[in-house]
Amino acid sequence: MEKLQAEDVQYLKRKVKGGSLDVHPTEKALIVQYELEATILGEMGDPMVGERKECQKIIRLKSLNANTDIATLARKVVEECRLIHPSKLPEVEQLLFYLLNRKKSDKREKHSPRDLASFEGMELDEEANINRIDHYVELLYEDIPEKVRGATLILHLARNPDNLEELLQNETALGALARVLREDWKQSVDLATTIIYVFFCFSSFSQFHRPVTHYKIGALCMNIIEHELKRYDLWQDELQKKAAACDNDHKNQNVKKEHEKALKKYQGLLIKQEQLLQVALHLLLNLAEDTRTELKMRNKNIVHTLVKTLDREDKELLVLVVSFLKKLSIFLENKNDMAETYAVEKLARLLPCKHEDLLNTTLRLLLNLSFDTCFRSQMVQAGLIPKLSSLLADESQRQLCMCILYHISVDDRFKSMFAYTDCIPQLMKIMFDCGESPMDPELISFCINLAANKRNAQVICEGNGLKMLMKRGLKLKDVLTMKMIRNVSQHDGPTKNLFIDYIGDLAAQTGVQEREEYVIECLGTLANLTIPDLDWELVLKEYNLVPFLKDHLKPEAPAYLIDLMHDKNADIRKVCDNTLDIIAEYDEEWGRKIQSEKFRWHNSQWLEMVDNRAMGDDGEPFMYGDDGEPFMHNGDILEKPDLFYSADGIIPADSTISPEFFIGYQNGDMGQAGGFPGSMNIDTFRQSAVTSGQHPATASGFRPEEQFFYS
Repeated sequence: MEKLQAEDVQYLKRKVKGGSLDVHPTEKALIVQYELEATILGEMGDPMVGERKECQKIIRLKSLNANTDIATLARKVVEECRLIHPSKLPEVEQLLFYLLNRKKSDKREKHSPRDLASFEGMELDEEANINRIDHYVELLYEDIPEKVRGATLILHLARNPDNLEELLQNETALGALARVLREDWKQSVDLATTIIYVFFCFSSFSQFHRPVTHYKIGALCMNIIEHELKRYDLWQDELQKKAAACDNDHKNQNVKKEHEKALKKYQGLLIKQEQLLQVALHLLLNLAEDTRTELKMRNKNIVHTLVKTLDREDKELLVLVVSFLKKLSIFLENKNDMAETYAVEKLARLLPCKHEDLLNTTLRLLLNLSFDTCFRSQMVQAGLIPKLSSLLADESQRQLCMCILYHISVDDRFKSMFAYTDCIPQLMKIMFDCGESPMDPELISFCINLAANKRNAQVICEGNGLKMLMKRGLKLKDVLTMKMIRNVSQHDGPTKNLFIDYIGDLAAQTGVQEREEYVIECLGTLANLTIPDLDWELVLKEYNLVPFLKDHLKPEAPAYLIDLMHDKNADIRKVCDNTLDIIAEYDEEWGRKIQSEKFRWHNSQWLEMVDNRAMGDDGEPFMYGDDGEPFMHNGDILEKPDLFYSADGIIPADSTISPEFFIGYQNGDMGQAGGFPGSMNIDTFRQSAVTSGQHPATASGFRPEEQFFYS
C-alpha cells in the first residue's frame, strides 16, 4: 500500500465527510495509516503529537517541562518524524531548548482571558484535544445535549490562550458556533452561555475582536440580555402571585407547597440566568474598548439595561455591571441616560457593602458622577451623605469617599447637612492624626468648604478643635489651614469669642517676612473678628499694624479695584464700588479717573443694550416713538423736541440751542458762552474744580449740596 501526501489525504477526507459514495475502502485505509503515522505515540502519553497542515507539519510537545531531557527528546523527534533529516539533530535540540525557555517566561507574562468563574455545566468527563476540533464541530449539528457537549469541549480549548490563534483560523468552527447561538439560544440557557463564553475568550484580546464583530455576536448578546431581563420580570410577577395566594390562604398546604416549589424553581433559573448575563455583559465590556462599538451599544440603550440589572443580588454580576457603567460614565450622553434612569438611587442601595471590589467600584462610579450638579442633588436625596461619612473610617475607601463628599460640599445648600452626621468629628480626628506631616489636599479642601457653614464651624470648634487648628496653622505656616480658620471666624455667634486668645498670635504674623498668601489669611481672620469689646486701637499700636497696612496699600491698588468693579460676583462689585467712592473723596486725581471709568462702563452697557434691542428676535426696532414712528429715518434727529428735557429740564422745550454751545462742548469749555445758564466751569465728563468749603465729587459725580440747573 503506497503512502499518501498531505494534500491527497485532505482531499480524501473531504470526500468522506461529504458523504461521497465513490470512496474506495483502500483509500479509507490509506487515510487511517496516514493519521496513525502523524500521531507519534499519542495514545501512549508520549510527548509528541504531529499534524500536517498544508506544507508544514506541527509537532506538539505535551510534556515539555524543566525536567525534560532535551537531547533525548530531540533524538526521538528526529526518529519519529521522517520529514526531519538526522543531520538536523543539533538544530532540533536548540529549538527545543528555546521552546522550554519561552514556556517558562510565558508562565510569568502570559495574558490569559479575564477570569470568569467556572459555572454549572462546564464539567466534562474527557479532556479536550485541539486535534479533535472537527469532531467537536460535528457535534454542533446534533440535538441540544450534543450541541452543549460540543460547545463545552470547544470552550475548554478556547480557555487556553495558546489555542486561540489556531481556533481563529478554523472558520468552520466559529461559523458553526455563531449559527447555533443565533438559532438555538432560546432553547437552552446552558448552550447560549457556553457559546458566548467561547467568544468571550476571543474578546479578551484586542487583536481577536474582529471575528467577534464579524459574526455580530455583540448585537446578539444585547438581544439575549434584553430577553432575559423580560423573563426575569415575568418570574418576579409569578412568584409574587404565588406568595400573595399563600398569604391569603396560609392554612392551605397545597398552596404553600406550590409556592415553595415555584420559589425553588425560580432560584435555580436565576442562577443560570445570572451566569448567562455575566458572560454576555463581560463580552460587551471587552468590545466596548472601541468607542464606535460603544456608541452602537448606547444606541441600543445599554445604559438602561445596565441600570435595570442593578436590582440583582449576585455580587460578581453587580461588580461587572457597575464597572461597565463606570466606563460609560465618562461620556456626556451616557451620563444623561444615567440621570434619566435614577441610577444613583440604585447605587445607594449597594452602600455600605462587605464585598470589597463592589464597594470600591461603586464609589469610583459615584465619583465620576459627582462632578455633575444634578447627580449631587440625587446623591443627597438618596441619603448618601451619612453613608459616605460612615465609610471615612475605612482607610482603603477613605479617599474616594472624601472626594465625593468634597464635591457635594461645594453646593452651599448641602453644607449644613454634614453637621448632623459624624463626618466632621472624623475629619478632625484624621487631621489630628496627621500631626505635622502634610495633609492630603482632598482632606483640607473638604474642611475649608465645611467651615463656610455656621453650624459646621461650631462643630469644628467643639472641644479643642480650634486650638488644634491654630497650633497647626501658626506653627507650620500652613496657608490652607489658615484659610479654614478664616472661614470659621466669619460666623457671628459664640465661635468669634473663641478667637480672642489668638488675636496677638495672628497680628504678630504681619511683622515677619512670610508668604503673602499666609499673611493675607491671618489678616482676613483678624478682619472677621468684629467683637464689640475688642480694643482695636490697642492692637493696632502694639503690633504696629498701621505702617504695615500703609506700606502694603501701594498706589497700584485703586487700578486693581477698578478692574474688579466689573467682576461677575455682585458682592465683589459692591465692595469695590464703595471702596472706590472712598478713594475718590480723598484723592482728586483718582476721583477723576474713577468717575471717567464708571462713565465709560455705563456708556458701554448702554450701547450694548441698544444693540441687543435692535437685534432682538422679535425684530422690533428700538428707535421708535410711542406712536410707532421711527426717530431716525424720517428727518433729522435734532428736530425731535421730545428727545430733550423740557419744562423743568435743562434745555427749553423748543429745543433751540445756539451753535456756540456745541463749539464750547467740543473744546471742553461748557462753561463759556452758549453754555447752560448757571453752569459751572467743568471739563468734559469730569468733575468741576473743588473750591474751598465744597465736598469733593463722589464716584457718581454728585455733591449733596449742589443745586439742580433750570432754564
